Amino acid sequence: MTQGATTPFLTIVRDGPIVVATLDRPEQRNAISTDRDIADIVDFCAMVTADHSIRAVVLTGAGKAFCAGGNVKDMATRSGMFAGSPFTLRGAYRTGIQRIPTALYELEVPVVVAINGAAIGAGLDLACMGDVRIAADGATFAESFVKLGIVPGDGGAWLLPRVIGMARATLMTLTGDAIDARTALDYGLVLDVVPPEQLMDAAMAIARRIAANPGHATRLAKRLLREGQDMKLGPLLELSAAYQALAHHTRDHEEAVAAMLEKRAPVLEDR
Repeated sequence: MTQGATTPFLTIVRDGPIVVATLDRPEQRNAISTDRDIADIVDFCAMVTADHSIRAVVLTGAGKAFCAGGNVKDMATRSGMFAGSPFTLRGAYRTGIQRIPTALYELEVPVVVAINGAAIGAGLDLACMGDVRIAADGATFAESFVKLGIVPGDGGAWLLPRVIGMARATLMTLTGDAIDARTALDYGLVLDVVPPEQLMDAAMAIARRIAANPGHATRLAKRLLREGQDMKLGPLLELSAAYQALAHHTRDHEEAVAAMLEKRAPVLEDR
């Protein structure tokens, strides 16, 4: 791997067509604590979107936690992201942390989330914004907002039911109780549970399988999956036809067809 850019909150490493982004504030359990943290994630998504040579992202956390959500100490003192009147706070959520689901969930490049430890509150919702989730044995998950007398303010009430279904999402949201990695696997929250030392290898293996395909195809396919959750069949078929017409006229489609006919690996040019 070659080292890429590093921000105050993210460490970014490039490995060919794959980018690994690590939430890198382990002393705070990778809590999302400042507007700069939010901007780092949003800016990262913009960078990935603009670079068509990136075909997959792996998102993980440094240290023992994936992401502990919001900074509870700041909540206690009503400081930082939690300062101000109710009207101020409402605006701060809309122009602050709610920018993350808009940027990350809508990111067309496939995102593999490697959950190395606790994914709590906004940290669980962050994981749900990815496409494929795998967890280290020992990871925990909680939609824990009600434990603090608050509600999911970052889109969790929309995200979690779409991942695990309404009944289980309701239970997790209204109790705030944590579940372990094996329960998360049973719920369909994660695709696999592996020993901690194997987590990144497993995540990279999935990312490489995705990145072996033309990037335009995986981006458009992901967009169809996203849009299909809220569209009727007719409009989705129209959108599929439009995307397919675009895909047929790409250089990598021509190369992929030729490679299949010639029984060889394609040489992709991301165009």
